[in-house]
Amino acid sequence: MDNWIEIGKVEELKQKELTEFVVGKTKFAVSYKNNEFGVISGVCNHVGGPLGEGHIDGNYVVCPWHFWKFHHKTGKGEPGYEEDKVPAYNIKIEDGKLFVDLDSATKRNKLPHAPHPLTKKIEREPGGVRLVGISTTAMNKDFPRYSTSDHLLNTALDYATSKGCETKLFKLNEMNIRACEGYYSKSAKACTFPCTITQIDQSDEMEKIYDAFVHWGDAFIISTPIRWGVASSLYYKMVERMNSIQNQETIAGKHLLKNKVVGLIITGGQDNVQGVAGSMLGFFAELGCQFPQFPFIAHSRGWSAEDMENNVKYVQESKTLHDGAKALVDRIYEMASLMIGENPLEQKFNKGGRKASRER
Repeated sequence: MDNWIEIGKVEELKQKELTEFVVGKTKFAVSYKNNEFGVISGVCNHVGGPLGEGHIDGNYVVCPWHFWKFHHKTGKGEPGYEEDKVPAYNIKIEDGKLFVDLDSATKRNKLPHAPHPLTKKIEREPGGVRLVGISTTAMNKDFPRYSTSDHLLNTALDYATSKGCETKLFKLNEMNIRACEGYYSKSAKACTFPCTITQIDQSDEMEKIYDAFVHWGDAFIISTPIRWGVASSLYYKMVERMNSIQNQETIAGKHLLKNKVVGLIITGGQDNVQGVAGSMLGFFAELGCQFPQFPFIAHSRGWSAEDMENNVKYVQESKTLHDGAKALVDRIYEMASLMIGENPLEQKFNKGGRKASRER
């Protein structure tokens, strides 16, 4: 038996290529392309994205969440995925109005898609502490300048290697990482792990950062300069993309960063060390990471010290700062060893990098 319902006036529906129409709990994607109407389900096969809120590309409705495509009349997937289809409906026009037959829907068919490699089961491989350094300083790639935060990070990683840690270094300045495009602002479910961008853009190197945090690393040192009183723009570019990790806690109950330890290196020509550290620690706490005692080292010569050449010289020659970087590694190593079940030697916590008097 036919079960026709009115969608709307034809002349009004012609004004937009794609319109979402909802009856009860049923969503439709109503399209007008090449002087023809099409009506398919408004629910994407992927994670239920609203097809009617997307756009038309050729003859295909494109989901606004993750860009899956379905033919605007048949509901079939794009070439190569034709059997991955959403329901399509019979339609008719009477008295200048468009009607759809609810009982005519073709069957939805979801083809199995290979999961993204990053969604593999989180299983730590045997071995010692694995420490990841992440440099967030920005500079001209062709003519790199000296970076005090990079310098201390390198000191920390070299020392970690001497302790037997496996280490990796990522310099965000040298990586192709797209900015967050706010899929969470469309819907919490639109912000997936791995990030939507990672799933659709193979050239996006944020995948390496995700793999380091979720699968490979046990401990992390993030280094940043202070720029206008806050961490670097590249740091924020990275952490905005990590919303897809935090979001798994709220929408899926998945804790991706279990037993991860984070420490910080912060340097700048002007002050606000505590403000920068507080913001960064707050972010990683939100992801469920752990911190050692005294989780950061920092250096700043204050508001009036605008002579950057002397600032660089100070960091290069400061035994306190270099010892502080090593002491930070010791504290991180101690906690990470506990997290992964090692039996480390007892460490004496040293508040490295902080002295009452300046070196001369």
